[in-house]
Amino acid sequence: MITTERTRIQTRGNCDIIDITGHVAEAVRNSGAREGTVTVFVAHSTCGISTVEYEPGLISDLRDLFERIAPRGIPYGHDKRWGDGNGHSHVRSTLLGASLVVPFTGGQPILGTWQQVILIDFDNRARTREIIFQIMGE
Repeated sequence: MITTERTRIQTRGNCDIIDITGHVAEAVRNSGAREGTVTVFVAHSTCGISTVEYEPGLISDLRDLFERIAPRGIPYGHDKRWGDGNGHSHVRSTLLGASLVVPFTGGQPILGTWQQVILIDFDNRARTREIIFQIMGE
């Protein structure tokens, strides 16, 4: 069986990091599948999906990391071409990636004790983001 669910999340942009673990678990529950995998995909080119220990120190560390490796305020070819000032957002998103596959058993995602699924919105303004959950299982 394959099912697809979608949800929308409002973000603040500028490296907003949101714990979406509850959304993942809900999508798996809604599918009725007990065993399988869920692909979590964000349908935007300035966002990323990953797992972390969602705690304030690490959230700060992640923001600092992305500022060091793809800083705002330096020239990007994308900004030159489009003038929207979010070239750094596209680069950051490419580094993180737009999807993640999480196994589940007993209708529950299998995650480590300190592991949560996160969405990071790298864009330079608030946005409504669509997350797609594709569940494959039985």
